[in-house]
Amino acid sequence: MIERVLALGCLAISLLSGCATTVFRDCSDCPQMVVVPPGHFRMGNDGGEKDRYEGPTRDVRIVRAFAAGRFEVTQKQYATFVTATGHVGGKGCNIWRSATRTLERDVTLDWRNPGYGRAPADDEPVACVSWNDAQAYVAWLRNRTGKPYRLLTEAEWEYAARAGSDALYAWGSDPEQACRYANVYDAAASDPGIPWAPTQCSDAYATIAPVGRFAPNAFGLYDMIGNVWEWVEDCYAMPYPTEPADGRAQTTIGCDRRVSRGGAWRTEIIRQRPAFRGRDPAELLSGIFGFRIARDLPR
Repeated sequence: MIERVLALGCLAISLLSGCATTVFRDCSDCPQMVVVPPGHFRMGNDGGEKDRYEGPTRDVRIVRAFAAGRFEVTQKQYATFVTATGHVGGKGCNIWRSATRTLERDVTLDWRNPGYGRAPADDEPVACVSWNDAQAYVAWLRNRTGKPYRLLTEAEWEYAARAGSDALYAWGSDPEQACRYANVYDAAASDPGIPWAPTQCSDAYATIAPVGRFAPNAFGLYDMIGNVWEWVEDCYAMPYPTEPADGRAQTTIGCDRRVSRGGAWRTEIIRQRPAFRGRDPAELLSGIFGFRIARDLPR
């Protein structure tokens, strides 16, 4: 099931036909996938928050094309998986309580009710799912389709999020341009109970947004920044090890925590950079954590 679509600001890459992006899906209710071409980029940032060093910067070569989810995995797609498998994830979800200015675990919440004060919509990204839940989902997709689905590696994620840009933010240097490309903590979501400042721009969403409502990046991927944090395959190591530098996942050091990327609708703008690295236990359940999938392509 393959279609050709136009991506805004697409890159002139030989794998793609002009400005067309290759989009496919392996079953009628499987996530749409976008072909991401091989290439190289400068990964990381020689800086970061205290105890969150984002470097050292290094040259990474993505040696093979791969497919990435066009959107974050949605509520409906995850519900299909749960119905088919009977998968039982963890109960309880970490959410921010504005009244007390604290992060609390609410044992009444789960992915069906991640704490928005309303039921999540089918086309919103699933949230309150752990890294373990994400792995269970891609294992189900592998078994169902016979295709090599998995999570993005950390290097693949940053490469895909940058989509050819080396700017501070995925869209450029101005944080106030975020609202065209991402659902971030902005004027529409401003809350006096949150101790970090919103952007002055407004994306019109006070909480989560349906997938695909903002402009895609140059690879034709939506919501790489904002909406929900995205679990990736790697273990968290700081600083970056020298290897691997070819796009593979780092799964030998720091595996008590897994990497998350991209920020969310309630995340301060400085963390909405392609180089910022989250680090959380694989069993974490948070109302602002979801995931995006990847798939290997034939050689």
